[in-house]
Amino acid sequence: MSRSLLLALYGSTALAALPTAALAQNTLATPAAGNADVVPSVSVVGSRRVGVASATDTPVAVDFIPMTKAAEQGGQFDLAQALATLSPSFNSTRQTGADGADLIDSAALRGLGSDQTLVLVNGKRRHTVALVNLFGARNRGNTGTDMNAIPLMAIREVQVLRDGAAAQYGSDAIAGVINIDLKKNLGCESVVGYGQYTAGDGENWLASAYCGVAVAGGVVGITGEYYDRGRSNRADADSLRIIGDTKSENQTVYLNGDFPAGAGNKFYFTAGVQRRDASSAAFGREGLGSEDIPSRNSAAMYPNGFVPFINGDVDDRWGTVGYRWAMGEWNADLSQTYGYNRLKYDIANTLNASIANLDLTNGGAGVSASNFNAGGFSFRQATTNLDVSRFYSSVAQGMNVAFGLEHRRENYQIFAGEAGSYIDADGVGVGGNAGSQGFPGFQPGDETDADRHSSAAYIDVETDLTDRFKLQTALRYERYSDFGSTTTGKIAGAYRINPQVLLRGSASTGFRAPSLQQMYFSSTFTDFVSGQPLDVVLAPNGGRVANAAGIPSLKEEESKSYTLGLTWAPTQSTSLTADLYRIDIDDRIVLSGRFDADNYPALGATLQQLGVGQAQFFVNSVDTKTQGLDLTVSNRATVGIGRLNTYLALNFSKTEVQRVKAPSSLAGFEDVLLSERERLFIEEGAPRRKATLGLDWTQGQLETSLRVIHFGPQTLGTFSGSPVPNQHYEAKTSADLSFTWAFSDKTRLTVGGTNIFDVKPTRQDENETDNGFKYESVQFGLNGAAMFARLAHKF
Repeated sequence: MSRSLLLALYGSTALAALPTAALAQNTLATPAAGNADVVPSVSVVGSRRVGVASATDTPVAVDFIPMTKAAEQGGQFDLAQALATLSPSFNSTRQTGADGADLIDSAALRGLGSDQTLVLVNGKRRHTVALVNLFGARNRGNTGTDMNAIPLMAIREVQVLRDGAAAQYGSDAIAGVINIDLKKNLGCESVVGYGQYTAGDGENWLASAYCGVAVAGGVVGITGEYYDRGRSNRADADSLRIIGDTKSENQTVYLNGDFPAGAGNKFYFTAGVQRRDASSAAFGREGLGSEDIPSRNSAAMYPNGFVPFINGDVDDRWGTVGYRWAMGEWNADLSQTYGYNRLKYDIANTLNASIANLDLTNGGAGVSASNFNAGGFSFRQATTNLDVSRFYSSVAQGMNVAFGLEHRRENYQIFAGEAGSYIDADGVGVGGNAGSQGFPGFQPGDETDADRHSSAAYIDVETDLTDRFKLQTALRYERYSDFGSTTTGKIAGAYRINPQVLLRGSASTGFRAPSLQQMYFSSTFTDFVSGQPLDVVLAPNGGRVANAAGIPSLKEEESKSYTLGLTWAPTQSTSLTADLYRIDIDDRIVLSGRFDADNYPALGATLQQLGVGQAQFFVNSVDTKTQGLDLTVSNRATVGIGRLNTYLALNFSKTEVQRVKAPSSLAGFEDVLLSERERLFIEEGAPRRKATLGLDWTQGQLETSLRVIHFGPQTLGTFSGSPVPNQHYEAKTSADLSFTWAFSDKTRLTVGGTNIFDVKPTRQDENETDNGFKYESVQFGLNGAAMFARLAHKF
């Protein structure tokens, strides 16, 4: 029944759109409440031209997504999940059973890695998180930007540039750019919300408020939010596992404002801080009668087994201060941006089995502490920008020239945990495993305090060559203190065939600098392989283990991007856009497989001499090709006595590993460097197709919204590898439904459900999945249906 209904919705929408000239603006969100006659359009962000004439005149595509409705009426309470249901090119997978990756949702575009998408706030670079995803994560080996550090209530709109833009913004903008535009308007509003899965767990509580006040001739917007997300569990009733959403409590405050400084000049600032207390469940440890005693458990402490909890204390801060002024015909902008992210681990409901076993050997009960400070890491970024631009009306049909300078300083630190979180108290291989179960702490040898800086200069020229033809060019030079310099360029053009049809395209080169997290991450732990203890090192680049293995210094990833598309806008309320794209990336940085004396005999003696059994490294070793199509159709029409807003957006994307390039020291061992399982994480970590169909009908005080989201199939690897078949996840389609009643222009109540047909991923062999459960954390989630309610009020 659900499939029949969804197919009918797709078909009837497409048929209804054509007779009413209803191919609408490239819109991924229906108009905000109170502004229903405005159809937000998708155009290109990335232009430095002051006063761009029209969004449909720009040469590349971006989604302009108003967030007012998502904040007031949406079923998703955080930014990452809201965007995942609104933008088909946006990917965000909520992890479970993936250690620190469970605590943070990163942004990604077009199926590429989370560190290949640049995130801006008010046009200024936002920092990445300190975490590098390792175990069980789709973005394995990547860092990324934590989208959920910014509350929905603080955001006016999100702009998703679907084109490479490293020549304009620098590193990371390979897949595209996401710009988060914060509110700065007078007036106050608030939202309270509640949600829960129909299974009876995962309660969500939200209280958020915004107030824009006049100060010194300007406006300051203040947003405060408290969000409490409860833990959910889809594991079998007799299982020790906890599989589902992590528990998370967020407290967030954001300020955004500007003040006049005479003669049209302006001082502006943004400041935000979030404190997050999150908790993820690790694999369960068995009790009496199992092989986990004494290696991973103590009969005196947890006779029935236990689940360790990986608790994360996340501190995230971001701020910008700047000054804009005019110098004759020139406009200038000088700003300083600061970002900081810290994650501290506290492992609870656990033990150090080696301490417990030593206590038992010495005549004690066999216990250790049950809570450990396991250390953590932090990342800082300070960016200084000077941007200057001028518009020449007398050149051709108008030319905008912009140039600027950027200086960025970064720092990455790893700090050790308490001794009990990592020591092997009873001796290697004696009985109890070393370190806190669930997550062993960082050791003093892992401690890191690394810095680097970079400087860049760019020029950006946008010219209306004729009334119909626009040309945009950009060139950027950037030099890093740790790996050298790079030069990137971009050319984009738009030709208006007639008043309704625009042909557009672009070609660009890009780059992504290796993150400090990838260069300096270090972790040492003891693993047991075939019953034998082995020291395993995630070895930092340039360290003695990596150097002994012949791993070269990390360098930048390089990309070439191409787009070709068109827009059709037959009326002011209708349009269609279609954009083909291709992204070639050379020297992608990946986390290698484990090298040891068995799979790489030439390295075995060196590892033994260094006291290491197995080693993994970050290395530039993969070339990939990504190609696809973005298609959007949108419509606004009068249906009976109400208004129907319809949008359909689709993304088709395919990433393929073209070549594995092993360093000379590892030639012939490409299958260890990148196994099929790791290759599939790169190629199919996100579904290769995704579609969003939205139907929003308003009549009087009642508004009904239906969003249908289709996720294409995915194939992921298995632990055993060949000949064990890979995991195949069938295509799935979910739907969100909500009803909003407007008591007045200021007060609205929304009730509804998400994934109302309770769709789940395809079941797999739990012994072969990455998280040890019957299905992986694929993009649409594994929790099933949920219900929610929101009450929004404007003051």
